[in-house]
Amino acid sequence: MAKKVIYGLVVVIVLVLVGVGVFTKGFGYWDKNNDGNWKAVFLANGQVYFGHLGTGWSGKTVVLKDIYYLQVDQQENLQPDKTSSATDNSKLSLVKLGSELHGPKDKMEINRDQVLFVEDLKTDSKVVSAIDEYQSSQNK
Repeated sequence: MAKKVIYGLVVVIVLVLVGVGVFTKGFGYWDKNNDGNWKAVFLANGQVYFGHLGTGWSGKTVVLKDIYYLQVDQQENLQPDKTSSATDNSKLSLVKLGSELHGPKDKMEINRDQVLFVEDLKTDSKVVSAIDEYQSSQNK
């Protein structure tokens, strides 16, 4: 009789734990990184993405949404002088993820081991200002 009670108790505890796990993951639970602030996510391959950060299903990935990245547009200079550097002819632009040829959705799951570090962006940073301007132009 005592074995049945213990077995029943273990089953109930397991079901509750599974239910909590399904509820928190299945309904978009975000970890402490989801404070609503914009993040800069620096990856091992040198790429930097800007967006809102959360955790993936397995905990081995982070999820980035509302994604933007920087693109360098090189302007060709046929006769560069010796005093100019490579960045003199470069123009940085902020690109919204989703307009690329392969048409990605605005969500990215990134392996945690590829993330070097994450920074919170100030509300008055140039990147956040550019994102705000882009979003305002889309809402018109």
